[in-house]
Amino acid sequence: MKIIRTKDYQEMSCKAAGIIAAQVLLKPASVLGLATGSSPIGLYEQLVKWYQNGDIDFGECTTFNLDEYRGLPADHDQSYHYFMHKHFFDHVNIPQERIHLPDGTQQDADRECARYDAAIQAAGGIDLQLLGMGLNGHIGFNEPAGHFYKGTHCINLTQSTIEANKRFFASADDVPRQAYTMGVQNIMMARRIVVVVSGENKADTVREAFFGPITPHVPASILQLHPDAFVVADEAALSKCGRLLK
Repeated sequence: MKIIRTKDYQEMSCKAAGIIAAQVLLKPASVLGLATGSSPIGLYEQLVKWYQNGDIDFGECTTFNLDEYRGLPADHDQSYHYFMHKHFFDHVNIPQERIHLPDGTQQDADRECARYDAAIQAAGGIDLQLLGMGLNGHIGFNEPAGHFYKGTHCINLTQSTIEANKRFFASADDVPRQAYTMGVQNIMMARRIVVVVSGENKADTVREAFFGPITPHVPASILQLHPDAFVVADEAALSKCGRLLK
């Protein structure tokens, strides 16, 4: 695992976007695993700028998003379908038929999870997986648990995740209680992983996840075992790592 220390959120976004851009330039038909949340917004903005300037072409890419709230239709303004189109897909040239997200309206969880896993496999697997990390160490919606989940699955969101996400909804009561998410095995099978982390509020979790024991109680800790993983984090997020970085 390589940790890239940046001054602030803006530099973090630019550095991480550069890794993704390099992936697409070297392999135009890359399969990209994408993430949502506040952490990658700046990264998407940078990629859009480079695309609009003619520096990068996404026309041969295929994408798979990590997760989607269960129960939200694609046109709901808090769905991850909506988020991705607002911040990225509507501004670049990825063909619509190559954009993949879990279907939050699918009530048959086993069927939807099997469909999504099969689609990833049919695409040849993920070349680069982008991740954020939750305050409790979750990646995707793989919450702290007694074991690591393997494939795509339907999960009950923890109260801490509901609290963290309620700012996007009218109230905590409006936050969905379940989500479809890629499993840890899906994530770890990606050929390269890029994690973006920003803010002092993540500092304790960064130390636990990337310098502590590997445990499903801190799901992101499994990334220590990946052979080609980058953590791009700002100084605030790394503020409690101290000499561990040297």
